[in-house]
Amino acid sequence: MKKNYKIEVDCANCANLMEDAAKKTAGVKDASVNFMTQKMSVEFEEGQDVKTVMQAVLKNCKKVEEDCEIFI
Repeated sequence: MKKNYKIEVDCANCANLMEDAAKKTAGVKDASVNFMTQKMSVEFEEGQDVKTVMQAVLKNCKKVEEDCEIFI
């Protein structure tokens, strides 16, 4: 399953850090962040609880860029 989320991030480098953090999160098959459109696309592994995984994604993204936001 793939879902798109609105995000808030200040710079392109920070968006790249968020993308890397999201990709390393358990339950995420793939992720991409588009700084220009302020959107994150997340593809989940089969059988994962989307809400639980996204909470982990947000937590991991906050570790690399504390000012970022993902509107879940």
